[in-house]
Amino acid sequence: MTTTAVIIGQGYVGLPLAQAAAAAGIRTIGLDLSERVVSGLNAGRSHVDDLSDAEIATMLEQGYRATSDTSVIAEADVVVICVPTPLGDAGEPDLGPVIGATASIAKYLSPNTTVILESTTYPGTTDSLVQPRLEEDGRQIDRDFFLAFSPERIDPGNEHYGLKNTPKVVGGVTPASTEAAVAFYSQFVDTVVPVKGAREAETAKLLENTYRHVNIALVNEMARFSHEMGIDLWDVIAAASTKPFGFQAFYPGPGVGGHCIPIDPNYLSYEVQRQLGYPFRFVELAQEINNTMPRYVVDRVQDLLNDHAKSLKGSTVLLLGVTYKANIADERESPARPVAQHLLSKGATVQFHDPRVSTWRVDDQSFESVTDLEAAVRAADIVVLLQSHREYDVDALAEQAAVFFDTRGKATSPKAKRL
Repeated sequence: MTTTAVIIGQGYVGLPLAQAAAAAGIRTIGLDLSERVVSGLNAGRSHVDDLSDAEIATMLEQGYRATSDTSVIAEADVVVICVPTPLGDAGEPDLGPVIGATASIAKYLSPNTTVILESTTYPGTTDSLVQPRLEEDGRQIDRDFFLAFSPERIDPGNEHYGLKNTPKVVGGVTPASTEAAVAFYSQFVDTVVPVKGAREAETAKLLENTYRHVNIALVNEMARFSHEMGIDLWDVIAAASTKPFGFQAFYPGPGVGGHCIPIDPNYLSYEVQRQLGYPFRFVELAQEINNTMPRYVVDRVQDLLNDHAKSLKGSTVLLLGVTYKANIADERESPARPVAQHLLSKGATVQFHDPRVSTWRVDDQSFESVTDLEAAVRAADIVVLLQSHREYDVDALAEQAAVFFDTRGKATSPKAKRL
């Protein structure tokens, strides 16, 4: 039974994990290098969408604490790495945060500690990057420590599936490490799924996100030719969805956002190219299609304005919803930013509204969310729905707008034009 867990990284992945562990009676320490995050958590303030201040207060009552002091790792029975794994400037995986976390663990690792990597990465990271660093001082896996990979499956804003009721895939570098990691998660996750090894667990996460990436690219490309052919793709998807087997609905949009879809498949593509010398063509094609959707949205905006005898240059474009997902405040990799960049480059006046974002930065410009939404809708030359937050009465807004372009397929008003 785990008595102390140190969770490195207290963001969208690490903080919900810390909440679940603390609720299970595990002494839980959240380790984060950001003093702002640490002080906020210890004062009962949440910085992620899925946890409220009240829930942080409950965690503190259960014994949780946050710190930036890496020496707390010495107290742990289990250490879980939940740090970001972004892409570098050249589009290659940036494992700097994982390497940094591993170095801290190696410095303070106590005997028989279970180390688990949750950060999404390419296959082989756990055994070829983390394990050697933990063994540098003569330690041996299964004798001095255990090591496993368990992909995070946090879906911010999901009201039905959280950490407890989402099956947890676990793969150890060795069978004993799998067993140790399964024992940890089984204390607070309903279903734990052990797999053959760490590489299988790493690849499972990448398959999940590549599957979504490729299928979103499929419908994004279909959206383009469907528009040209006069076909209502949203009606097509609704019709196909009536089939009770062999079909899952995916929907087009202005691009893809968040950490997972725009980034994670590239980790797999990178490693295939590095190890085997040939491209993962599905990922590269999907990336190409999804990355061009913001420009396509702007092209459609320009065409709609032309239909009303207006030029995009000098027109006021009101963007509704700038987060990457509905009903959350997370802006990571949101397609709203490249949409705005393309609009600004063409001389448009850009405004935005988002009930969860008050100030929005695009390159070196800062924008404030409009305060009177209805007045801004009526005054804009065109309104573009980029994210369908629950606060938006889409049809009512479409009726008030001079031109309303819906990139999410939510409007039923005949005045709205859909992607």
